[in-house]
Amino acid sequence: MKNIFSISLLLGVFIFFSCEKDEDKAYLASTPGVPAITSPSDGTAKILSLTDSALDVSFNWSVVDFGYPAEVLYVLQMDKAGNNFAEPVTVATTTSASSAGLITYELNNKLLGMGLNFGQAADIELRLRAVVNGINSSSFTDTVYSDVITMTITPFEVIVVYPKLYVPGSYQGWNHGTADFVYDVKSNDRYEGYIWFPDETTTFKFTRVPDWVQDQTIADAVAGGESGTLVVGDWGNDIKVIGGPGYFKINADLGAKTYSYTKTDWGLVGSATGSWDVDQNMTYDNASHSWSITLDLVAGEIKFRANDAWAINYGDTDHNGRLQADGANIPVAEAGNYTVTLDLSEAIYVYTIVKN
Repeated sequence: MKNIFSISLLLGVFIFFSCEKDEDKAYLASTPGVPAITSPSDGTAKILSLTDSALDVSFNWSVVDFGYPAEVLYVLQMDKAGNNFAEPVTVATTTSASSAGLITYELNNKLLGMGLNFGQAADIELRLRAVVNGINSSSFTDTVYSDVITMTITPFEVIVVYPKLYVPGSYQGWNHGTADFVYDVKSNDRYEGYIWFPDETTTFKFTRVPDWVQDQTIADAVAGGESGTLVVGDWGNDIKVIGGPGYFKINADLGAKTYSYTKTDWGLVGSATGSWDVDQNMTYDNASHSWSITLDLVAGEIKFRANDAWAINYGDTDHNGRLQADGANIPVAEAGNYTVTLDLSEAIYVYTIVKN
């Protein structure tokens, strides 16, 4: 009996550890499924309206199983069709759910922020990103994407109030009441704006509100103010800009906690000016916060570019007077003498071409 008991005990221990090993193997080797957007369906057309601005727009999907206990974060993203989600805009974020929504007005603002024109149908793409929270091991597949669906959607006209940061600094006496702004036009916590700094060296900070409140302040994370990194929600250090006077492009990425600046001089270039290589220099007027030039043009095309190079350039993809970075060439229908203006002082960059 003693020998039989010992053999049985050993078999039991062997089976226990064998099962535990198999379970661990299945646990580690489990492959997650892929979520799918179930509503709206691929190819849906939707016209948004001001009348329905308070109504919810709902999105539904199938949940994903990663094969092990985990909290799943679902992020619904959209971008212009054909942009390959180079700049995805977040529609909704939720955990452990199979649906989400936002009111029509909010969706409309996000679409306008992407550069869509009100009253005009445009194709957008949607995808669902499923992410495992709290798993850092590279042994796990912790992010999957759904197949992309396409919608044709028409936004309506509203006066969009874009998120902005105040930029008080030495260039204007550290006064919030007269401070310039940088704007987040794509609702992705990336702010941009152009500001004239009249001095050789300028210092400033960002604030979310028109006052000095510590947890609403955004500043350089390192003493000296030239690190390119931000501390968000603390006094930090003054950001220092050198190389003035000049017209500076200011960028602040609150997600990455970084900032940058570039001094810019603007010119007109294109077949209508006679060359895509030689710029016609524009002149800045601080009173109107705009650049302008009067010159003869021939029938052809133009673009605006900074510093005689293509790193920063603007065109008009929709031919509506609104500019986009790396946008399409702007047509000039007939030869003549023109005054061309460029205004980069607001959230949406605009231009005019007036024949004299």
